[in-house]
Amino acid sequence: MDFTKVRNGDVELNVAVQGEGPLIVCVHGWPELWYSWRHQIQHFSHLGYKVAALDVRGYGDSSRPHPIEAYTMRNIASDVAAVIEALGGGEAILFGHDWGAPIVWNTSLLHADKVRAVAGLSVPYMPRGEHSFLKLAEQIYAGKFFYQLYFQQEGVAEAEFERDVRDALRRIYYSASGDFRSENAGAFMAKAPSAGFLDGLPAPQPFPAWMSEQDLDVFTAAFEKSGFRGPLNRYRAQNIDFDELADFKGRKITRPACFIAGEKDPVRRFIPGIDLYERAGDHLEDFRGSTIIPGVGHWVQQEAPEQTNRALEEFVRGLQPERSPAKAGVR
Repeated sequence: MDFTKVRNGDVELNVAVQGEGPLIVCVHGWPELWYSWRHQIQHFSHLGYKVAALDVRGYGDSSRPHPIEAYTMRNIASDVAAVIEALGGGEAILFGHDWGAPIVWNTSLLHADKVRAVAGLSVPYMPRGEHSFLKLAEQIYAGKFFYQLYFQQEGVAEAEFERDVRDALRRIYYSASGDFRSENAGAFMAKAPSAGFLDGLPAPQPFPAWMSEQDLDVFTAAFEKSGFRGPLNRYRAQNIDFDELADFKGRKITRPACFIAGEKDPVRRFIPGIDLYERAGDHLEDFRGSTIIPGVGHWVQQEAPEQTNRALEEFVRGLQPERSPAKAGVR
């Protein structure tokens, strides 16, 4: 595997690259890295694709600008577009997980000419509505803890997570995984609004087999180096997004698209009484279907790499033959 740097204005992006062929760009979520896509990099590079997984700005070895406004959806989508331009001859298939899913959904709107197709993992596409998500969350979670509202005060979550990075990551990853959420699905939100994020979350020893101690070493070293401000600023920029994306209110995505998630992903129940995964294709004009993987939580491509790879490969194989490599066996 090689690493390269791609510039987008003042921002330098660290990108892991493997393979040759049509470009797939992978965009991770919070709190992760390019490394979250390690299983997909291996799989798709062996099928005849060039796979590029970036550290999103604020993470890992990419630039970490300080201002909140540096982390708007427009700015981060422009980073993805810069990677496509630098590595793919102007067009790519996009995979995105967690925050990476809204990033790739919106890249397909803001830079449609650069996007061949888009796969969103864990977070379905929801177009801009009448109110920002943070405003809705204030109403839905009035008097309750909700992590995105907790993240809004600068420095608070940073101090909590940076006190012991390895312990924080261990608790974060476990609490959203399928291993934790069988009997404890409501525990994370059942806290007072004054609680900390990590309050009440267990730190399993040993960690479930889908993430080794060596894997956790990679994430820990990266966040000990970078800190958490940049990653948390993505949450803080949502009200800016609401204003900047006003022209995209209600806009559907026209590129071929699919959705993949874990059955036990907490995102599924973000809005009480609603299963967000039931209608994942409502705003996708060329929807190729959903894959919901049983027993799996939020970190779907790490918890269930083989099932995730099968679903992604089926999606990619279904694209027009002239856009896909012959050795991938495209029908």
